[in-house]
Amino acid sequence: MKAVTAIVSGRVQGVWFRAWTKEQAGELGLSGWVRNRRDGTVEALLCGDTASVDRMLVLLKEGPPLAKVVAVDCQVWAGDIPDDFAQIATL
Repeated sequence: MKAVTAIVSGRVQGVWFRAWTKEQAGELGLSGWVRNRRDGTVEALLCGDTASVDRMLVLLKEGPPLAKVVAVDCQVWAGDIPDDFAQIATL
């Protein structure tokens, strides 16, 4: 089991990034959440088997078609692990 938070910067708000992330995470069987941040970034908690989390991190670097990802910064997550994947309120 692997759990990380990822902060995605670039043109990532207003381009369906959160909905796309939720869809991709569901296909990979991940739990966690995704949300916009007031600083213009998107933050995601990704929890699941190592290969699936690593694949999702690669996908985040690409993003959906309208996005322009500049960077994805990750940190290990030590908090509670959600049961499913949700789109949550802006931080």
